[in-house]
Amino acid sequence: MSIRVCSGAELLDLVETVRSAYLDAFAAPPWDEGEPEADAFAARLVTNAGRPGFTAALAIEGESVLGFATAWTTPVPFPTDRSYGQASAALGAERTHAWLCGALEIDELALRPSAQGTGLGSRLLDAVTRDCPEGRAWLLTSQRSARAMSFYRHLGWYQATHPCADGDGLVVFLGPRHPARHLTVQPL
Repeated sequence: MSIRVCSGAELLDLVETVRSAYLDAFAAPPWDEGEPEADAFAARLVTNAGRPGFTAALAIEGESVLGFATAWTTPVPFPTDRSYGQASAALGAERTHAWLCGALEIDELALRPSAQGTGLGSRLLDAVTRDCPEGRAWLLTSQRSARAMSFYRHLGWYQATHPCADGDGLVVFLGPRHPARHLTVQPL
């Protein structure tokens, strides 16, 4: 198995294979995503591949994509669509701008179930964050996935937001080398 870092144009040649890996990765709870969500992801990928700073890493075995990670540079001003509003509300405008704008945003990290627990997720994340300026990388994940939260903490990512106790919120994580990582208040 190999990890291949690729540009947006290279990734677009593999949209259907990457879509298949996405569907496989997010079909089970807590995500419960199906064909419509995988189609929406594939459509977004076409746009996202053209974003400034876009990079992707693929885990390839033979002709199969076992997993992937995608990332790009978060623009200024901070976006307000999708889940960005929750991140900004939790951090506040000043920290959002200082910590997230201009940083490398990990958009997706997906592994087929057969590849989970093998260290592949760590390798994919490392491949897309290795060269991020000043270690400034961040991501959002759902509080509903204890497994994802544990995975990022295990890799040294710092939880920067603490959603409500109902378990439905999104969590911002700062990368292990992010200069603001020590300014976060970790959960008890």
